[in-house]
Amino acid sequence: MRGRGRAEGWQAAALVVGCLAASAREGVHAQPQEAAKPFVVEYYYKVKWGHLDEFLLLFRKNHYPLLLKEKEIGRIVRVDAERPLHHGTEAGRWDFRVTITWRDVATAHDDFDPARFIAELFPDKTQYEREEQRRFELLLEHWDLPVRDAPLDKR
Repeated sequence: MRGRGRAEGWQAAALVVGCLAASAREGVHAQPQEAAKPFVVEYYYKVKWGHLDEFLLLFRKNHYPLLLKEKEIGRIVRVDAERPLHHGTEAGRWDFRVTITWRDVATAHDDFDPARFIAELFPDKTQYEREEQRRFELLLEHWDLPVRDAPLDKR
């Protein structure tokens, strides 16, 4: 019985992934004029208390240069980062937000491999991997939130 439940769980997961992929393909292909529009995603990071400075140091050192390379080749249009001025409740707390404006929705969701940039920017692969592992160890939560314009003067 346990094996059957696991198989059904995998089937359900595969169905959800398939539906999401089909929906994404339909969204990109149903409105070709939309595919060329910039696509904005906000990336939120909630860091363990007392470790934000270390997280930011590692982000700036190892991840930001990769984002700049993607901007240089035209995949990314803009990269912005913000931190809250004051703290909120623990449930709603986030410590760092990176907003990326991608060239288009397809670019934001493709399977781009940054390996060539990693090799170019970080010749000591072992150190890079160790520091990236540490950066992710510092996180309590991370989520991505695609956003869209919502002009108040239009219906």
